[in-house]
Amino acid sequence: MMYISMETAIALASVLGNVLVVLVVCTNRALRDTFCFIVSLAVADITVGVLVIPLAVVISLGLKTQFYTCLFFSCLLLIITQGSILSLMAIAIDRYLRVKIPIKYSIIVTQNRAWVAVFLCWLLSALTGMVPMLGWHNEHTQGNLSITSDDIIVCKFTKVMRMDYMVYFNFFGWVVVTLTIMIALYAEIFRVIRKQLNMRAEATCDTSKYLDKELKLAKSLALIVFLFALCWLPLHVMNCILFYCPECGMPKSAMYVGIFMTHIKSALNRLVYAFRI
Repeated sequence: MMYISMETAIALASVLGNVLVVLVVCTNRALRDTFCFIVSLAVADITVGVLVIPLAVVISLGLKTQFYTCLFFSCLLLIITQGSILSLMAIAIDRYLRVKIPIKYSIIVTQNRAWVAVFLCWLLSALTGMVPMLGWHNEHTQGNLSITSDDIIVCKFTKVMRMDYMVYFNFFGWVVVTLTIMIALYAEIFRVIRKQLNMRAEATCDTSKYLDKELKLAKSLALIVFLFALCWLPLHVMNCILFYCPECGMPKSAMYVGIFMTHIKSALNRLVYAFRI
């Protein structure tokens, strides 16, 4: 009951906080022109509060459903997660271009192109998140008996989702690769900005203010990436342990904490926006 209460509180905080983020960006023209990727991330966090957390609570109560219905629900969770990752990646690339080519940035990154990029991020997330529906999932078995797709099962993520997909494709192929790229991009952003700030004497007052603003914003967005890694890596590490060492086992309480951390991340982003941007 305590777990459900905490999840409900996180869901409400995530939805209300991120709805405000979307409203602020949409009603402020200056933000609307450049922060569409943050809107994409906020929408992903809203979806976590509206869909993912309630679904996780229902499943934890022993939801009984058909095999492919359970698999579809599990794929939805993956799509939202991968959409968040690609939104973070898009933000990092956007900041990189803004610092690396400030003069050509407004010509290359138009508002229409940015929204097209957001659409492509979610399309790619949907395509890759639905891969298990095409066959990369656990066999329809319950104990030693084969079951059909019409039979009712107790819906559990690990019952329908193959762990090699979660480890090799979802973790190594998505999370590790994208986090590595984002870390490299932000490292380059900080290097370029600090190099230009060291030449402050040669810079105009407007240029100096622009660089200070970009440095502050880059630090805030890098903090969001750090929070994502901090909240998501424990669950992925536990999945790796279960995959490479099945006999090791994993306490249910540890898995619940790992899942809880992935949910609370959706409520943390809006605090970064409010206090640092």
